[in-house]
Amino acid sequence: MPRATRPRWLAIFLLSVSVQMARAASEYDPYMVLGVGRSASQAEVKRAYKNLAKEWHPDKNKDPKAEDMFIKVSKSYEILSNEERRSNFDRYGQMEENQPLGQSQHQGFRGFHNSFYFDESFFHFPRYSDHTSSLQDFADSKYLLHHAGFNSDVLPDSHKRPYLIKVTSEWCFACIHIEPVWKETVLELEPLGVGIGIVDLGYERRLAHQLGAHRAPSIIGLVNGRVTFFHQAVVREHLRQFIEDLLPHKLVERITDNNYLAFLESWRVENKPSVLLFDQVPVVPLLYKLTAFAFRDYVRLGFVDQGDAHNTRLLRQFNINTYAPTMLLFKEDTEHPVDIIQARGMKRQIMDEFVSNNKFLQVPRLVNQQLFDELCPVKQFHRRRKYCVLLITGEDPAFLPGSKAFLDFASVNRKDVLRFAYVYQRQQQPLCQALLHSEEALPPQVVILERRSHAGKVMYRSVSGGWNGSEEDKYRLHEQLELLQKDPTYLSSDATLPELNNEMAPIFIIQWMNAAYDYIVQMYDDLLYSNWREMMPILSLIFSALFILFGTVIIQAFSEPGESKPRKAKPKEQPQTEEDASSRASTSSRPPKKDFVEVTELTDITYISNLVKLRPGHINVVLVLTGASKNALLRKFAKEVFSFSGTQTLHFSFLNGDKHRHWMPSLLRSTSESLPSEGQSDDEEGEESPDYAGHVLALNGHKKYFCLFRPVFTGEDPNDSSSETSFSSDSRRKSRSRSRSKVHHKLDRLGLWMERLMEGTLPRLQVPAWPPLGETTASFTES
Repeated sequence: MPRATRPRWLAIFLLSVSVQMARAASEYDPYMVLGVGRSASQAEVKRAYKNLAKEWHPDKNKDPKAEDMFIKVSKSYEILSNEERRSNFDRYGQMEENQPLGQSQHQGFRGFHNSFYFDESFFHFPRYSDHTSSLQDFADSKYLLHHAGFNSDVLPDSHKRPYLIKVTSEWCFACIHIEPVWKETVLELEPLGVGIGIVDLGYERRLAHQLGAHRAPSIIGLVNGRVTFFHQAVVREHLRQFIEDLLPHKLVERITDNNYLAFLESWRVENKPSVLLFDQVPVVPLLYKLTAFAFRDYVRLGFVDQGDAHNTRLLRQFNINTYAPTMLLFKEDTEHPVDIIQARGMKRQIMDEFVSNNKFLQVPRLVNQQLFDELCPVKQFHRRRKYCVLLITGEDPAFLPGSKAFLDFASVNRKDVLRFAYVYQRQQQPLCQALLHSEEALPPQVVILERRSHAGKVMYRSVSGGWNGSEEDKYRLHEQLELLQKDPTYLSSDATLPELNNEMAPIFIIQWMNAAYDYIVQMYDDLLYSNWREMMPILSLIFSALFILFGTVIIQAFSEPGESKPRKAKPKEQPQTEEDASSRASTSSRPPKKDFVEVTELTDITYISNLVKLRPGHINVVLVLTGASKNALLRKFAKEVFSFSGTQTLHFSFLNGDKHRHWMPSLLRSTSESLPSEGQSDDEEGEESPDYAGHVLALNGHKKYFCLFRPVFTGEDPNDSSSETSFSSDSRRKSRSRSRSKVHHKLDRLGLWMERLMEGTLPRLQVPAWPPLGETTASFTES
C-alpha cells in the first residue's frame, strides 16, 4: 500500500470508530429507559424508577431479560437522580465519567485525606466493558453480602471476628481505582481471621441503608455489631491499622518477669486457662490480637517479647526457643504447661486448633448457662453420653482442701465421657436446691448428672456420704462412676434445673456507661465526618430538645413571682366543734397535711347543699350513728377515711339516726332492690326500729345513686336494744359497756370498701328522688 494512502485509510478507520461509538452512546437514553420526559421532576423520576424496579427485579420477574433491564433501570436512575450527571447528559449526551477533559477538571479528587470523598469526574477510564468486568471479577465473588445473610450470619459472627466491608456499585470508577489496594488488603487480612464483605449499592439498597452507607465507594468496619466508617486514605497500612483500632483494648496483656506469676494465678478469679505467646517482635502482632478477640470468653492471652531484657528469667524457666514463636497453655498448674506449640510460621488455623482443644480448665467453675451447655451438653445419641461430675462447695478457705482433692481426682480420672466441674452454693442457689432436696445435705456434696433436654431436665444421683477429699471419698466416687459406665440406669433421680446465674455479667451501671460511651463515640464520628444532609435529622432533634428545655426554664422563671403570692383561705361551711376537731380533713387534691378529717353533720340546713345540690362528680360519704355511739364511731370513721381525705371530690358527713329515724328506711324503700333488713312495715317500725348505726353511704347527689356499706357482725343480738326496759339497772349498765367496747368494730372493713369506691367497682343503688330529711327539705325534694 502506498504511503500516501495510509493517512487516508487511518482517517476513515478513526471516523468509522467514532461513528460507532457515537451510535452506541445515542442508543442508550436514560429518559427512554425510565419512560419520562426531559422536563420530568425528581419526584417523577423517582416514581418511575420505583415502578420499573418492582417490575423488573430478578427475584420477582423470571424473564431472562429481567436482570439486564433491571441494571439499565438502576443506571438510568443513577444518572437522572444526580443533577450534575443529568446536566452533562443533556448537554453532551454522555455521563459524567466519560465527559470531555475540559469539563469539571477543577473538581478532581476532593478531600482525600479528610472526608474519603471520591469525585468520579477525576478519573477518565476508557469505557470498555471487558476492562470493567475484569476488575470487578474480584468483587463479584464469595464476598458479596445480602440483607438476610448479613443479619443471620455476619452480624452474630462480628462478636468473634471483625469484618471489613466495602460498599461499591456499578459505574463507580472510583471503586475501580481503589480495587488493587482493596485486593492486596484482603489477601493480607483474611488469612489472619478478618471477615471480608462487599455490598453492591445498586442491588442491596436495604442493606446499605442499614449500614448507613449512602455513597460508593465506602469502607466499613464491623465489630460486636457496631458499624464504623473508614475516613482515611485508602492505603493498605491504613486499612490494617483501622481493623486493629476497632478491637477492644487490652486483649493481650504484656507479660514480664515481674507479673507473669500473677497472670498465671488469675485462673481462680477469671475461671479461664492462660496462654503465653513468645515472639521476637516488640509490638503485639495483629494475628495474636485477633486470636485473643475470638477466644476472649475462654482463655486469657499474654505476650512476651523475647528481645526484652526484663524477660530473661521467664525464658530460662520455661526453656523457650528464641528462634520460633512459642505458645504455652496453663490451667490449674501454674508451673507446668499442659500444652505447648512452636512454629516458625505461626498461622491462624494452628492457633485456633491449639486453643480450641484447651478451652476449659480441668475442673472449671460453672458461672453461666453458656459454659454449662458447652461443658455438659445434652445427650444426643447413646454413644455420645456426657456425664457431668459436679462438686457443690463453698467459697470459704475451709473448703479449699476438698476442692484440691476433687481436682486431683479429676486429673487422674480423665475420660472422654466424664466432665468435672464445681459450683459455689451461694452463687447458684436455685441449681443447688434442685439437686439437694434434703436440708441435711450440706456442702460439699458431689452429684453425677446427665442432661436429657435443653429445657433443663436431667437424670442425676448424689454420692452418699458427702465429700471431704479423703481416700475413702475418692474410692466411693470412683466405684459409682464405674457402675454408671456399666449401667446408665444407675442415675435414678430426675429434676428440672433452672437457668444458671451469670456470675461474670457486669453490673447495670457499667453496662450503661459502656453503652453511653459507644453512643457518644458514634455521635462524634457522625458529626466529624458525615455530610450535613445526613446530619439534619439528628441536629433537628437536638435543637428541638434544647428549645423545649430553655423554653420551660424561661416560662418557670416568669411564672415564679405569681406562684409565690399567698393564697386566700377557702371559707368553711360550718364552724367546727372541739368534739370533731380530731376528725377533720383537707379537701385539696394533694395528700392532707393536717392530722385530722373534717366531718360535717347533715341537718335541715346543710342537707340541700351537701347532697341535693352537690356538684356533679362529687360524692358525700355519710356515716349513720346514734347519740350513744357517736364518739366511738366518729373516731373510727376518721381513722379509716383519713388516707382518702385529700381527694377534692370526696366530702365526709355524719347523720344522727336518733334525730332522723325515718330517713334511712325511706331511702332504702325507694331503691329498686330491697335489702333484707329493710322489709318491715310502718307498723313494725313503730314497734321495733332497726339499728342503722355504723352504716356508711356514698351519696352522689347529681346522678341520684348511692353505695351502701353495712357494718361487720360484732356478735351483738339486735333484739337486745328493744328489750332494755325489761332489764334491771345493773343488766342495762353491763349491756351499755359491752356495746361501747364493740361498736367501733363495725367499721373495721371500711377502708377496703373505700378503695372499691375509688375504683368504681361498688354496686350502685338508684333512687328516683332523695327523701326529705325534715319538714324544711320536704317541699324542695318533692319538687
